[in-house]
Amino acid sequence: MVSLAALWLPILLASVVVFAAGFLLNMVLPYHRTDFQSLDTEDDFRSSVGKMALEQGQYLFPHDRGVNKGEYASKVASGPTGILVIMKSSTNMTRQLILHLLYVIIISIVAGYIGSAALPIGTQYLKVFQVVGTAALLGYSGSLALQSIWYGFSWSFTAKSAVDGLIYALLTAGVFGWLWP
Repeated sequence: MVSLAALWLPILLASVVVFAAGFLLNMVLPYHRTDFQSLDTEDDFRSSVGKMALEQGQYLFPHDRGVNKGEYASKVASGPTGILVIMKSSTNMTRQLILHLLYVIIISIVAGYIGSAALPIGTQYLKVFQVVGTAALLGYSGSLALQSIWYGFSWSFTAKSAVDGLIYALLTAGVFGWLWP
């Protein structure tokens, strides 16, 4: 059995490689630039929402709180419906980048843990690649479809994000397979 502590190097290296790949996929390559549409009346929308002074959070509209079922059903039927996410205004992405790196490290730790529980020392590269890669794929892409099913995200956004997750999983699997004790 391989201890998780023995996997510190592949965990850290896989995390760094995936973090760098995420930068390339999201900031350099153009295929994510169409993930979100722009509003034709963006300035008016921003002005209207800004006047509401909403705190950071997730807002559902219409909301069923405080209305009877018939009134809620009528609001849903007449539209529009949606989810509005309000974020703090900031040009500094340091917090998001740190949290993203922590997320990647956690997935690498969990994938390594699953590998350590399933594979002995000296396991061949392809078997490590298979087990750790599958675990990483579940971590990166396992619940992405829920965004489209429940929250209305486009299926193309979900598919592109799942492809990103597959790339991250393959990179993670490659690093672990290469450095497996």
